[in-house]
Amino acid sequence: MAVHHGAPRRDTDARHGTLSVNPFHVAAGPAGMRATPPVDRMPDEAMAPETTYGLVRDELMLDGNARLNLATFVTTWMEPQADALMAECSAKNMIDKDEYPRTAELERRCVAMLADLWHAPDPRQAVGCSTTGSSEACMLAGMALKRRWSRRATGRDKTSAGDRPNLVMGVNVQVCWEKFCNFWEVEPRLVPMEGERFHLDPQAAAELCDQNTIGVVGILGSTFDGSYEPIAGLCAALDALHERTGLDIPVHVDGASGAMVAPFLDPDLVWDFRLERVASINTSGHKYGLVYPGVGWVLWRDAESLPAELVFRVNYLGGDMPTYALNFSRPGAQVAAQYYTFLRLGRAGFRAVQQAARDVAHTLAEGIARLDDFRVLTRGDDLPVLAFTTAPGVSAYTVFDVSRRLREDGWLVPAYTFPPHRQDLAVLRIVCRNGFTADLAGLLLDSLDRLTPELRRQPGPLEQDERKATGFHH
Repeated sequence: MAVHHGAPRRDTDARHGTLSVNPFHVAAGPAGMRATPPVDRMPDEAMAPETTYGLVRDELMLDGNARLNLATFVTTWMEPQADALMAECSAKNMIDKDEYPRTAELERRCVAMLADLWHAPDPRQAVGCSTTGSSEACMLAGMALKRRWSRRATGRDKTSAGDRPNLVMGVNVQVCWEKFCNFWEVEPRLVPMEGERFHLDPQAAAELCDQNTIGVVGILGSTFDGSYEPIAGLCAALDALHERTGLDIPVHVDGASGAMVAPFLDPDLVWDFRLERVASINTSGHKYGLVYPGVGWVLWRDAESLPAELVFRVNYLGGDMPTYALNFSRPGAQVAAQYYTFLRLGRAGFRAVQQAARDVAHTLAEGIARLDDFRVLTRGDDLPVLAFTTAPGVSAYTVFDVSRRLREDGWLVPAYTFPPHRQDLAVLRIVCRNGFTADLAGLLLDSLDRLTPELRRQPGPLEQDERKATGFHH
């Protein structure tokens, strides 16, 4: 979560640190409120629920329209029945498995469904759990990799007190992996981008491995451009490394988005537990799992892949509860919604929804390519995501100007530079999700078509500060 400081300076704020209230919102009538509530201090007296609701709702009106947010991978629309189910389950604490046994059973069923979907050798032996999202899931998977490495290191003949574990991954990984390495004191070894390759190279990753490598992370759907990393090729390179050196390096697949796309749209792509070197997989239920934030999932191919000492058995509210999590109490609503979505759509429904998103991405890519001002880098062939940049010769504006101008029409389209070795490349990225329809895509193309002639007439780029151009962060 974001780190916040205390009350901001409000020297120029005419409200002097209070919230203004429409007199009609006061339950007792326009004259019935003695004082306006403060902004940064808890009010002394209670307010009527209608007044409180009006205050909070009015402030939230300034948020962007979630349906027009093309930066986020997160689900922004669910059916009314799912909304109702989540409201009914919001008071249930997921951790109280003895108190809410049916919610716990729905979690177990979701794990079993994912184990089957991801081709676990024996779905009955696969181990997994729900999380608050892929970030927590990645932390849990990383801890398991580190603990397994620690066991191997303890058994080696030659160890050094200075041995530091390392994790190999592409420079395009999501920021949660940087957090993991920072929090758990693991050295990140990053495979750089090169040329038109915007993700990990299998051979380069294998060359970074040594006896202190806890694992290699493969990304099924890069957040930078939506492309799948070659998981099978990565495993093959590590198999060859094992044959040459004896180093046996496990792979974790970060399928935050792709693990809920590839099984339905790319069934012949081998990336999951069909590869023996894949020890664990995570996904975000709240991305292409089609559930509101925050639910994620992490699974291990078998019990051996998750060290037993990491699983706590807690005597809580009269029940013996095995738990592996960084959080404790959290609502059961998202797990219930995930199970609802699995039942509601089935494999055929998921295939239809994800195909529709990919079709919209293809349509957008074709429309943008017809605008001579842009060069399309990815067209939604993997994740339903496309990235594009300005064409050679365009000098009057940058992608940051385009992002700023699209925001004037309500579209939130991030602009950003790529990581080291390709920091010269700045792109716009559009995430096509369920709810972003072909009609909306057509309106977005209309906006681009209208604003590009205006941008061409600029004397030069207006948006020079990239940090201000977009609020998007990986």
